Amino acid sequence: MSAGRSDNGPTILDARGNPLLPNRARMLAPGGNAPYDAADISGQHVAAWRPYLYSPDGELNMYRDRIVARVRDLVRNDGWASGAVTRILDNAIGGHFRPLFRPDYRALAAYTGNKAFDASWAHEFGRVAEANYRSWAFDSNKYCDAQRSLTIPQIMRLAFRHKLIDGDALAQMVWLPDRIGLGRARYATGIQLIDPDRLSNPQQRFDQESSRGGVEVDRYGAATGYWIRRAHQGDWWAAADSVRWDLIPRETDWGRPIIVHDFDHDRASQHRGGAGIFTPILQRMKMLAKMDSVELDAAVINSMFGAYLESPFDPQLLEQAVGDSTDFSKYQDERSAYHNDRRTMLGEVKVPILFPGEKINTVKAERPNTNFAQFEKTFLRNFAAATGLSAQQMSHDWSDTNYSSARGALLEAFKTLKRRQFDFSHGFAQPVVGCWLEESMDIDDYPMPSGAPSFAECRGMYSRAEWMGPARGWIDPVAEKQGSVLGMDAGLSTLQIECMEQGLDWEEVLDQRQREIEKFTELGIPVPTWAGMQVPGYTPASEVAKKPEAT
Repeated sequence: MSAGRSDNGPTILDARGNPLLPNRARMLAPGGNAPYDAADISGQHVAAWRPYLYSPDGELNMYRDRIVARVRDLVRNDGWASGAVTRILDNAIGGHFRPLFRPDYRALAAYTGNKAFDASWAHEFGRVAEANYRSWAFDSNKYCDAQRSLTIPQIMRLAFRHKLIDGDALAQMVWLPDRIGLGRARYATGIQLIDPDRLSNPQQRFDQESSRGGVEVDRYGAATGYWIRRAHQGDWWAAADSVRWDLIPRETDWGRPIIVHDFDHDRASQHRGGAGIFTPILQRMKMLAKMDSVELDAAVINSMFGAYLESPFDPQLLEQAVGDSTDFSKYQDERSAYHNDRRTMLGEVKVPILFPGEKINTVKAERPNTNFAQFEKTFLRNFAAATGLSAQQMSHDWSDTNYSSARGALLEAFKTLKRRQFDFSHGFAQPVVGCWLEESMDIDDYPMPSGAPSFAECRGMYSRAEWMGPARGWIDPVAEKQGSVLGMDAGLSTLQIECMEQGLDWEEVLDQRQREIEKFTELGIPVPTWAGMQVPGYTPASEVAKKPEAT
């Protein structure tokens, strides 16, 4: 070891004349172990594991089309993947996904100083809004849909399906006044779902500072517009339009949404969805699908080849032993003639009678593999964890589950489903309903206090709503209903909360109960205990109406 000099001072050299790095420089140099195992680059398990540090948009946008094409192919052709999508849709959206309007009367009162914005006004406003909404969302002529093929709950379900599979839910709010007329549309507001494939940079250009995966952004990264192909690139009959893009603004000058785009954000500064819920497990699911097919093929072949006859002589070996001059075909001919002539039957079953020297053997069934069921079950647990479902929901196998385990698994899955429902309702459904409510408040009669601000001025306050999805259901109806009653009696829950968990509107439930009680009374049938008739001073509404007014 010797010393030398460099521009930075003395340098220590080893026996071969190579400079020795100081400790600080040695820590910064590549190679060797690291303080964290996760940073090690020389271990046998991580030496070849060196992923690139991509940007939020860079890690997805270039590969998005390939990933989505594979995910769609899997969902089309694999029962597990298709079933997982159906379970999530049925539990998060269902068939009657709708808003319960709850205008923020406290915020309106604080903003305007008008005390007429109170709970009673909010309740009356909500009932009127919900009645008008039903006439738009459930119109049998389906004018709410630009294509006139779906109701609003069906549109919501399809948009959420796109979000699960493709990563994006995309729609354009259209204004169609020419459809309004007697016996036709009541509102000009319509929704046009857009396939997320059509959202891309013009001419498939790479991302730029102002354009990310078809989303035009400002210097803060906020979306200002969307580049939409005029036709899908797979439509051969629209080849000319498939290479033309239109820049559609995100919203109007007064804040009315034009494009509604919803996706799950995995990282900051991300502008497109992460290609759906199956991306992390796509390869494994494809491998399991292939293994299912191979096991089934093997089982079919195994069942077809069930038994065989064994002759005591191998013609080739016997010829080699005694010479080629001997003709042994006579033996094989005798065997064939023997079996053709002897078709002894016992009822409808043939009795095997063997030629002298023959033996009958059966093929031992080795398919399906005895470990295959447990192996597949382990894989499905992995898939269930990635999709947010319970393992039992994924496989539809509840045979090895007791009440406590099933309830615990469903409650955990329910948390994820409710979070997905909440994200989708605020990211996609709420802007859609806000567009309709803006028009409805302009043409319909609402109970508005004097001097109330316009919708555009207080858009979020007027359009505030809670979204009601499908019923959660019960595993043990008796025990769980008793728990609901105890919670309401103790003041820990309300009828609104309990009804929403079962996909019901609490006011509709009470109205129906009132009608049933009055019908029991009218027909002279004893009223059930749930009617509350034992409360002192209770008088049915029908009897109240019959009493003469005091003079």
